[in-house]
Amino acid sequence: MSATGLEVFDKSIQTTNIWLDEIMSEIGPDRQFAWHLLGAVLRTMRDRLPPDLAAHLGAQLPLVVRGAYYDQYEPSASPEKTRSLDAFLGKIADELKFSRPINSQVALQVVCSVLAKHVDNGQIAKVWEALPEDIRQVATAKSQS
Repeated sequence: MSATGLEVFDKSIQTTNIWLDEIMSEIGPDRQFAWHLLGAVLRTMRDRLPPDLAAHLGAQLPLVVRGAYYDQYEPSASPEKTRSLDAFLGKIADELKFSRPINSQVALQVVCSVLAKHVDNGQIAKVWEALPEDIRQVATAKSQS
């Protein structure tokens, strides 16, 4: 029996919960915090990607996550010219400033390992390639180990 009455929503919620469970296995059992963490990292990455690539990544996200991903998106302002790892991690930290403390580098690695597991390999390779080298190294460190 469908929980929402629409299979597409049920599937999206189920997939989103799988992603959140994977995040919580790394950061602890707080689903709301995992949700905020996922959104903060995804939006920071989205804003650094060229709009076409950001849209291709968005199309691979579960419907529920896609809504958080596109929240307050301004494609005409993309891609941001964030070049340094510190500035990139600072944006993540800024999005998470009203939640419990977490190292932004850990947040980036945890979310990116979930993305690497669930997003098409060719698509995720394009995302990594679009990021500056120092950001890419941190983003992919967990999924490569």
